[in-house]
Amino acid sequence: MEASDMPWKVLALPPLPEEAVRNLLGSLGDRISVSVPAARDRESLLAALGDAEIVVGDWSGGLVMDAEAVRAAPDLAFVQQPSVGVDGHDLAALTAAGVPLANTAGVSAVAVAEWCLAAALALSRRLLDADAAVRAGRWPQLDLGPAELYGSRVGIVGFGPIGEAAARMFAAHGCEVSYWTRTPREAPYAYRELGELVAGSHVLVLVIPLTEETRRLIDPSLMPAGSLLVNAARGQVVDSAALLSALESGHLGGAALDVFDTEPPPPDDPLRASPRVLLSPHVAGVTPQSTGRLIRCVLDNLEAAIEGRPVANVINGVDTVVGRRSREGRS
Repeated sequence: MEASDMPWKVLALPPLPEEAVRNLLGSLGDRISVSVPAARDRESLLAALGDAEIVVGDWSGGLVMDAEAVRAAPDLAFVQQPSVGVDGHDLAALTAAGVPLANTAGVSAVAVAEWCLAAALALSRRLLDADAAVRAGRWPQLDLGPAELYGSRVGIVGFGPIGEAAARMFAAHGCEVSYWTRTPREAPYAYRELGELVAGSHVLVLVIPLTEETRRLIDPSLMPAGSLLVNAARGQVVDSAALLSALESGHLGGAALDVFDTEPPPPDDPLRASPRVLLSPHVAGVTPQSTGRLIRCVLDNLEAAIEGRPVANVINGVDTVVGRRSREGRS
């Protein structure tokens, strides 16, 4: 069999049973040969990469394509990450190897933006406190101190598809929306420098990717007194010590966190005990609709890769037409 006619060897890393992975990729038929690591650990990943041509990444972040993993995959031609975030993967190593890395930008934009709006409403209206009080037999009509979100100044940090969707939703709710991003662009909202945005927002919404430049980017102590922080980006984007201090002192009115420094957060994480924090298990972007879009995006890109067509959403500047690297005569 000619090498060009052989099935592409796909190594799938999502935290799913092998049968589920094969079912998800089944529409590609015999054009691909699917495998998964023998176990969900680093040693099994490195062992499985020896003949992998395409890697479908792990959305949980447990298995990553770092420099050692890239070296362990001499035939690697393409990495498709089934999420927006790609932190953990070594972009420099993949780029140096000429391997395009694609994400699924945009598929969860509506879902995450809705979560951000819902979280901001829950915090401002004190919905969790009200629910807990009534369940406990209390009736604190005059004690909760809820506030309207309408008319608030909302600052959005990050302005990709999620940030744009969030801006539209908050603006439709009557909020005054402004934003900061590393690359300003034309938008029907005010652009502000980051310091000005942080210092002037009643609600600060974080939807920016985690990079070395954005790590610990946000210091909540610089936000206005009584303001709200909504983080649907990554836990490490925020200065965790400053966040905890601002919550404990009462400077921050509340925080909604879908992401954490360590996931899941350990039992002794003080954020878990804070009554000012709304906690969510990294599910802001998870809905049946967004999951369907994600699967379709992954399948479309895999099909494009094996057919020699450009793949979408490549983020590391490598040629979007995937070139096969398999050695001739492999079977």
